[in-house]
Amino acid sequence: MDNTDSKPVLYTYFRSSASARVRIALNLKGIDYEARPVNLAQGEQRSAEYAELNPSRLVPCLEIDGHRLTQSVAILEYLEETRKNCPLLPTDPLQRASVRAIVSAICCDTQPLQNLRVLLELPESERAEHARKVISQGLAVVEKMLEHTAGRFCVGDDVTLADCCLIPQLYNAHRFDVDFGALPRIKDIEKRASVLDAFHRAHWSQQPDCP
Repeated sequence: MDNTDSKPVLYTYFRSSASARVRIALNLKGIDYEARPVNLAQGEQRSAEYAELNPSRLVPCLEIDGHRLTQSVAILEYLEETRKNCPLLPTDPLQRASVRAIVSAICCDTQPLQNLRVLLELPESERAEHARKVISQGLAVVEKMLEHTAGRFCVGDDVTLADCCLIPQLYNAHRFDVDFGALPRIKDIEKRASVLDAFHRAHWSQQPDCP
């Protein structure tokens, strides 16, 4: 890629929580982009054409500034480092570490264990229970972390990358009927985020490929 002036393109899937993280950040930073859906359920990510874009055959993939970026957390960090408006990392080093710890708890320890690739390896009768168990365990960890970091949002009173990652994980939590009874801080953060336009527009139900 060499066109740094072209409109950013996000290869995405409406139910992909990894894609939703990036959609939220793009919205928060006011970056207009073109969404190009990749239907994971129909295996479009395994096509030779898409593999040329993203060898891992996953979403999201973001074309921006003449570059092609993959892996949602790396994309979030790139946006934070290149777009200084609406900062999504605190200035305090300890708070920045707290944000990254929550991001990792979701993006490394929870979501990959219940994504589509994993679920398809299981008998269909076991998929929902597996996802529910993994998500419940992961969110319990995050809820405990929030005891020490949360204000109005995950770390303090401002939206951070932690919120960009938490809220999409809750899409899956609701989909698999996770019990939110022991997650009061997470429930409060979800409620506050739900009224923000950037989160609303990134929701799976608002995507062009949502059936």
